[in-house]
Amino acid sequence: MITVTEATAPAGALKRLADEGVSVWLDDLSRTRIESGGLAALTENGGVVGVTTNPSIFQAAIGSGAGYEEQLADLAVRGVTVDEAVRMMTTADVRAAADVLRPVYEATGGRDGRVSIEVDPRLAHDTAATIAEARQLSWLVDRPNVMIKIPATKAGLPAITEVIGAGISVNVTLIFSLERYREVMDAYLAGLEKAQAAGIDLGTIHSVGSFFVSRVDGEIDKRLTVLGTDEALALKGRAALANARLAYEAYEEVFAGSRFTALAGTGANRQRPLWASTGVKDPAYRDTLYVEELVAPGTVNTMPEATLAATADHGDVQGNTVTGGYAQARADLAAVERLGISYDEVVEQLEREGVTKFEAAWQDLLDAVTKSLNSKGVDGE
Repeated sequence: MITVTEATAPAGALKRLADEGVSVWLDDLSRTRIESGGLAALTENGGVVGVTTNPSIFQAAIGSGAGYEEQLADLAVRGVTVDEAVRMMTTADVRAAADVLRPVYEATGGRDGRVSIEVDPRLAHDTAATIAEARQLSWLVDRPNVMIKIPATKAGLPAITEVIGAGISVNVTLIFSLERYREVMDAYLAGLEKAQAAGIDLGTIHSVGSFFVSRVDGEIDKRLTVLGTDEALALKGRAALANARLAYEAYEEVFAGSRFTALAGTGANRQRPLWASTGVKDPAYRDTLYVEELVAPGTVNTMPEATLAATADHGDVQGNTVTGGYAQARADLAAVERLGISYDEVVEQLEREGVTKFEAAWQDLLDAVTKSLNSKGVDGE
């Protein structure tokens, strides 16, 4: 079995994904991964061309303490607040990862080689604070290949426009619904127009829209199982792919439209769809399901390490598996609705839960760092 840490050349399936126009990003980061050379190996030999992070990833990395002992000791001596300590550690990791990925960034003209860092999830419903935090993170990391992650909440939409308008590249996260995805693309275009009016070179601005996949199946499959009919059970594992495929259809429509075409004439980049939450939650499903079935040009698939390794080992990439499936995707979602499962209710619930989960992970991280600071004789509050 080829593991992503041992790969000496991009494994077949990962190479085929790249050939199909899919950028493979790693949904994980830790200081040990950076300092051990593991991240560099993945970018040089393993087909990885970007990195995404989120509060849960940093909670797992920093909460373990591995690799952070010296910086924690320094921060404790300085008597910093726990919030400052967390930001110093997370931005240091993202800055270092961005340096590792800088050659990819240069080679792809800024398209890839990106590292994402998320605004404090506690600000998800505060537009002004999200904008201020995004600006601060961009300044702290101070690398051209950083992307600031802003959640696709209602309050996040105007923040996306303002941050893009300031010339800062953005990864829009926690997108679950087709309606919200269209609003995200509209916010991006409005930001480009704002940047253009300010005289900013649009070619320097990049963005992705992170459309979440497996969590949709997780919730809808649960409801289908409760119904338990043959018709309901036959629909399991189909809603998430249908939702993502229709998101790609919306992407094609928006970025072929006159509004973007006018911006593209002055160097603007498309906001690429990024498939997030691509690790399967149901062990009954093929572990590469949300990779193999979401192959389309101009997309990003960010994978947790287990999914990346599985794809490298036994992924079966058979060309574009998205654009020919729009009619079936609509039929699948309609069939779910006919069974009394409300699409709107599900996606609204998933957005709320997504924000709550990241808030909880962030609080766990704050608690862990507070404990570490206090253990060194300094009050981390």
